[in-house]
Order: sequence, then C-alpha cells, then structure tokens
Amino acid sequence: MKKAVLSMALICCFGANAIAEDWGTISGRFVVVGAIPEPVLLHDKGAQVKDAATCAAVATYKDDLVIDADSKGLANVFIYLPKKPKSIHPDLEKPDPAVVVFDQKGCMFAPHAMVVLGGQTVEVISSDPIAHNTHTFPLKNPAMNVLVAPNTTQKDAVKVTYTKMESVPTKVACDFHPWMLAHWMIVDHPYAAVTDKDGKFTIPNLPVGEHEFRVWHERKGYLDRKFTVKVVKGDNELKPVEIKIEDLAEK
Repeated sequence: MKKAVLSMALICCFGANAIAEDWGTISGRFVVVGAIPEPVLLHDKGAQVKDAATCAAVATYKDDLVIDADSKGLANVFIYLPKKPKSIHPDLEKPDPAVVVFDQKGCMFAPHAMVVLGGQTVEVISSDPIAHNTHTFPLKNPAMNVLVAPNTTQKDAVKVTYTKMESVPTKVACDFHPWMLAHWMIVDHPYAAVTDKDGKFTIPNLPVGEHEFRVWHERKGYLDRKFTVKVVKGDNELKPVEIKIEDLAEK
C-alpha cells in the first residue's frame, strides 16, 4: 500500500512539472525616424474658449503626437495581444493594480493613453474647478457618458469596470470641451502596454513561444497588425522599432 501511495505521489509531482510553464518578459522602444515636428498649439493662454479661466490658464498643446526631442521616443503607442492566451502567469490572474485613476487637469485628460485590464476599476476624477463629462465609445463594452463634478476626488469618483476585450483602443472625449481626447485599451488579459514619454514599454511574464501583437497609435491606427515576438524564458530586450515620421502625419 505504501508503494502505491509513493508511486501516485511521484506521478503527481512529475505531472505538475511536466505542465509547468516557462515565462518571459519583453521590453522595447518605439522611436521616430525623421525631423521631429514642433508641438502644435491648441489655444494660447487667455484664449476665448469655454471655461477660459481654467482651460486657457496656460498655453495648451495638442497631445495626439508626443515625441521626446532627445530620445525620439514615441509616447502613447499601444502594444497588445489581440486574444487572451491559454496560459496566464499566476501573479497576473488578478488585475494589478486593482484601481487606476483617470483625471482631468487644465481641461486635458491624464493620462492621455491608458491600458484598462478586465476587472480593473477605473476611477474618474477631476482636478479642475469646473464640470466635465467623460464619454467613452467602446465597441463591445457599455458606453459611459457621465458628468464629472468640479474637484472630484477618489472618494467621490465615477467608477467603471470592463470585462470584454476591445479590438482597438476606445476613444474617450469630453463633450463640454471638444479638444479633450484620450484612449483606453480595454483588454481581458494582462499582456498589453502603452509606451511612456521615451517610447519605452514592458510586458512581464508572457508564456514562452511566439506571439503576434498588435501595435496601434491614434495618428495612424495600426502601426503593425502582426508584430511577431519570440519570447524566451527570462528577460527579452527587443530591438528598437523605428516609425517614420511621415507615417504619423495628421489625418
């Protein structure tokens, strides 16, 4: 009887090892090739716009194309798996952080581009002393069009949670101030990122193997529908991805 129990224990042990996954983390950069354009003025300080005391307190520039002048890194590029993989790293099964904050400052959204994980709570606040509305345009999840009162803190935040994977980033607008625009990439898995001000991104703990990502930027739409990455165990530093400045010309 003891031999049988020992045999079963060995089978279970070896079976668990046989199905154990290996994981790899990818990191990389998106950089712009070509002459970097100057920021485009939306409206100057003191301009006659709605709620000018707040919205035109300083000169305001368009934020649909943000390129670091020194590194030429392209911010706000989304890179994501279009489908949930069969295996998810145990540490990533629950959204982390559980809550993300979406703010309105100086009549601009902050952040301008954000990944929203399935089950994660978005808390919409406002640092402005005026009213805004947050209007989302998802394809698969319920749309939101709500008033955000002046000086709304996290205590009184408008809260929303999504569960369905969107195929492309969702536009977010303020109908009171039409220049305000942001994008959320809503995913049902943890394998998505958005580049920072230097064009850098990291996606941790992917299953090893070949993956096809999608790469999207609001100026162009898809920069690459099949960005193929072969992930090996451990850290994977990708070669910088070069984007021609003419491919980011305003539509």
